[in-house]
Amino acid sequence: MIYTVTLNPALDKTVEIPSLTVDAVNRITKMRTDPGGKGINVSKVIDKLGGESIAVGILGGDTGQGIQTALRNMGLKTQFCFVEGETRTNMKIIDPVNHTNTDINEPGVVVSEEILNGVLSELLDSLKPEDIVVISGSMPKGSPEDTYYNWTKACEEKGSKVFLDADGALLKSGLSASPYLIKPNQHELSELVGRTLETPEELEETARELMAQYGIAKIVVSMGGAGALYVTGNEAIYAQGLKVPVGSTVGAGDSVVAALAVAEEAGMSLEETVRLSTATGAANVMCSGTQAAEYKVVERLMPDVKYRRL
Repeated sequence: MIYTVTLNPALDKTVEIPSLTVDAVNRITKMRTDPGGKGINVSKVIDKLGGESIAVGILGGDTGQGIQTALRNMGLKTQFCFVEGETRTNMKIIDPVNHTNTDINEPGVVVSEEILNGVLSELLDSLKPEDIVVISGSMPKGSPEDTYYNWTKACEEKGSKVFLDADGALLKSGLSASPYLIKPNQHELSELVGRTLETPEELEETARELMAQYGIAKIVVSMGGAGALYVTGNEAIYAQGLKVPVGSTVGAGDSVVAALAVAEEAGMSLEETVRLSTATGAANVMCSGTQAAEYKVVERLMPDVKYRRL
């Protein structure tokens, strides 16, 4: 089973505003709302890829109830803890004229360490060896800085494979717990090691240093439109990005993580994983908001994926 952890979910409101202008009246031409947060986005894509997951996390208020109802209406399994306060609503502004994507994110609910420990305990009770746990996104206010370290360590001790998709201090803290896989982007990896990494070869060298230092099994580095680098213990593949019409880039990285989890659970080869995740990321970029692309779109894109071994 794949579990996705979203400790700070959101209702994603995606709007389209042509020629967005600061300090002026702007008019919305299109709008949609989706249950969101990185782990929830992963669950939505896993479902479209034919996999199954359980979305774990913390919700609050009417917005939280709406998110849970929406996910259940999609046929997704959930394991949420409800707390006081209101789950955040995040605004995603797409400007089709200037080709920009602007995020305005609310802070969300405040939680205690006791609440977090309760959610973790319930998750650990459900886990079996070889289950996959995707831990991603931001943390709610009140969370200890070592939350991702503790969660990663606890899940790994249960024999599960943790996919950690975080950045900054959250990623740095979680690394010490030896997650099975991490998926930083090029900028995040450069920031982590304190030097600019530009080529796939430089990224691979750095990824292998981290794998040796922290005991990480796999690292995937997203490079935006330039593609992604996939590094395992004895292989490395660089895949070019697919050129597709852009609907929204929000959640594109989450869709890649979803494909990686599905591929891992199915025991796919690295080449199969590269084709699936690259096509899945491109298919979801073509969608508006954070809705998940249909598998038939992913399937159509897979033959177009180009990659090379390093």
